[in-house]
Amino acid sequence: MELKGRSLIEPLDFSPEEMDMLFDLAGQIIQNPDDYADACKGKLLATLFYEPSTRTRFSFEAAMLRLGGQIIGFSEPGSSSVSKGESIADTIRTVECYADLAVIRHPKEGSATVAARNVEMPVINAGDGGHHHPTQTLTDLLTIRLEKGGFENLTVGFCGDLKFGRTVHSFIRALLRYKGVKIILVSPDELRVPEYVRADMVSAGMEFVETTNIQEVMPGLDVLYVTRVQRERFFNEEDYIRLKDSYIIDLAKIKNAKKELMILHPLPRVNEISPEVDADPRAFYFKQAKNGMFVRMALIMALLGVTKEGESCK
Repeated sequence: MELKGRSLIEPLDFSPEEMDMLFDLAGQIIQNPDDYADACKGKLLATLFYEPSTRTRFSFEAAMLRLGGQIIGFSEPGSSSVSKGESIADTIRTVECYADLAVIRHPKEGSATVAARNVEMPVINAGDGGHHHPTQTLTDLLTIRLEKGGFENLTVGFCGDLKFGRTVHSFIRALLRYKGVKIILVSPDELRVPEYVRADMVSAGMEFVETTNIQEVMPGLDVLYVTRVQRERFFNEEDYIRLKDSYIIDLAKIKNAKKELMILHPLPRVNEISPEVDADPRAFYFKQAKNGMFVRMALIMALLGVTKEGESCK
């Protein structure tokens, strides 16, 4: 299996076997991080963030720096030639003159695809509008794999904004490939998953349930994936205010949940998980954030085709 030179735009761009290879490498990095300190020495990562980000941008930058590489880029379009009207195609072609691979986050769906089609270097989609966020999906899957040992026969609940939540869309698509997974979708009617996600589940023969009641499904969940209601995706402020507190996970709500439940959240959190839950052993969202750095280290190494000694894979 060879990932060198490839791009990651959607969660199904890599096969399950290739994903396992990445997870194995991430696990090795977690066990012996110092062994990989020079893996990307002499390599340069460009981070092109047209949207605000903390965890995704920092984890990519930390990943590259911990691998011995360097970074260039911008954290808002106003600090680049984008503010002068430069197209994504021209920006990415210019960046290719300087960098070995690029990470792009953009508010418009399909932007990462446009970028990847215009260059030879690997491009990683760090989120394109409400569409996909494949490296968050790698993070989510790695976190579950480390705790549960695999993904088959899990009941996974998604709670909150399932309409605009790109992390939800990507994660569900990835889970379609594993046997026996059951999906529980909990949201207000206005924030149900898009029809194309529902169609994917139907086509794959995946068992799923849609409900507005988190309490009635909580006891059966192995994983609870909580998302915030995203203010930036709403055109109407009144709708946002009306829906933003639809589900708040607190200790009372998880009282009857399994002891082995994993509570995940792609972050940032607003108030959809009460801080009192943070100390509960079922809260995994900050471990999840750390795992994001390790799986991105593995991804960068794989796309650049380097070993922990900093040598190119044959």
